[in-house]
Amino acid sequence: MYIPAAIQAKEDYQACIQFHGHTCMGVTIGYQAAKLGMKLLGEMRAVDEELIVIVETDACCCDAIQVLTGCTFGKGNFFYLDYGKMAFTFASRTTEQGVRLVLKPEIFQIPEREKALAEKIAAHNVSIAEQKEYEKIYEARGEEFFSRGPEAFFDIEPITDLNLPPKAPRAPSIACDICGEMVMKTKLTERGGHLVCRGCQD
Repeated sequence: MYIPAAIQAKEDYQACIQFHGHTCMGVTIGYQAAKLGMKLLGEMRAVDEELIVIVETDACCCDAIQVLTGCTFGKGNFFYLDYGKMAFTFASRTTEQGVRLVLKPEIFQIPEREKALAEKIAAHNVSIAEQKEYEKIYEARGEEFFSRGPEAFFDIEPITDLNLPPKAPRAPSIACDICGEMVMKTKLTERGGHLVCRGCQD
C-alpha cells in the first residue's frame, strides 16, 4: 500500500525507519498499531515496565512498536507469541487496562483494476496511460486509508479480564556445571545432581 509523504515525514516514523533499516508497509503497520494502542490506553512511551506489549508475529511491525512504546525484549515488557497473526496487545500496569488490535483483512485486499494494472506492469506490458492510472489508484487508496487514522487499520478488542505477565525476573548468574559458562540461575536445570544450562542439557 502507498505510504503518504505526510506519514513518512513524521519524526517518530523516521525513528522507526532508522531502527528497522528501510521503509516498508510492515513497519508502517507497527507504527499505526503503537500510535493507536498508546492513544487508547492514554499511555506515554514506557520508561520501565509500566506498559507492556504482546505481539503475535515476528514481522517488521515489531520494530516500530518497540521504538514507539519503549517496550523491548531487554526491558522485559515485550512478549512474543508465535501465532503468525498481525495482532498486538497493549496493556498498562498502572491502570490495568488493555486492548488487542487485529489488522483488518481488507488492508491488503487490492481492487481488481489496480491488481490487473500491477500485473501488466510486472509483465512489462503497460502503456504510459495505464502506468499513470495505476499510480493514481494506488496512491489514492493509500491516502484514503491513512486519512482515517490508525483506527482504519485495526479491529479493536478491549480486554476486560487482563492477566498481566509478571515483571522481568532478576536472579544471580552462576556457572553451568558442564560448560562452566555463567547462566542466570533460574535458567539452569538440575540433572544428576548438577546444575546444567539449557545448551548442555542433552
